[in-house]
Amino acid sequence: MRRHTVGKPEPVDLIHLADAAGGRCVVRVTGRHQPGVLPGHDTLRADVLVSTDFLDAWLGLFLSQRDLSAWAQQLEGLAPGGMAEIGGDRGLQLGLRVNEDRSVSVTIHDPDRLSALFAIQPHDDWVQDHRTRLECVRQVWPSEVVEAVPMVYEWSPVRGD
Repeated sequence: MRRHTVGKPEPVDLIHLADAAGGRCVVRVTGRHQPGVLPGHDTLRADVLVSTDFLDAWLGLFLSQRDLSAWAQQLEGLAPGGMAEIGGDRGLQLGLRVNEDRSVSVTIHDPDRLSALFAIQPHDDWVQDHRTRLECVRQVWPSEVVEAVPMVYEWSPVRGD
């Protein structure tokens, strides 16, 4: 179980790819964006940390529960030639493409700041590891919306007899 400090959960790495050459791509979920504010209360904040021989970057990313569900589906059966993406609707987009040699091409596109492509040679069981990471994120920050129900108001005129 994850430790909590001062009532707040510790950050959880949703994505953590690293290789012996020093390449690294981490998506670290740090908390909710505007907790308790109805329009954005089920959005998570994340830091994207990238380090290669030509780039060191820190970028922000916002993730919805829908993003996490799509990520789970894309991880299923991910094999050489396959791709998984997260983000993009609200800014930064991160894509992982599995190459034939089992290396992973990482694409990061932040329309306001950066576009980069680099390769990482992760450990063999990285996909299963990332399924476990996703479940950890969901345990630490479960959806706050159980079911979206539209508000229905009945209107009846007041009759003065």
